[in-house]
Amino acid sequence: MNKVILMGRLVRDPEVRYSQGNEPLAVARYTLAVNRRFKRQGEQDADFIGCVAFGKAGEFAEKYFKKGQMVSIIGRLQVRSWDDNEGKKRWSTDVVVEEQYFAESKASFESHRDSAPVATTNATAAQANSSDGFYPVDESIEDDDLPF
Repeated sequence: MNKVILMGRLVRDPEVRYSQGNEPLAVARYTLAVNRRFKRQGEQDADFIGCVAFGKAGEFAEKYFKKGQMVSIIGRLQVRSWDDNEGKKRWSTDVVVEEQYFAESKASFESHRDSAPVATTNATAAQANSSDGFYPVDESIEDDDLPF
């Protein structure tokens, strides 16, 4: 089974291109900054995960998704490889979006966006606001303490 569920903030507005052909297809690419639940000292606070949405989902992302917005997606991992101009093998792993949702209210996003300080790095931009309406997670609980 290949299923991915993510929730994070958009690092930048989605980039949309249209395929060539008789019926052009929208292809939206965006990056989600997904906070890590646990981190070791010196590690970054978030993972930056590339997502791609096709067709109507791509058009939706272009029209409604904005930088800094909290979104939730369901999709599948896709790994592809190619040879670059120098003949080196390159790899890319993206999440192909099958479903996408707003994960915060418009009012919450507006207040978050208006009050957010100007970020100087991607890691700073990825840090989520703890007062965004989600239940806080107790970071002191170890995985061994969980019943599953």
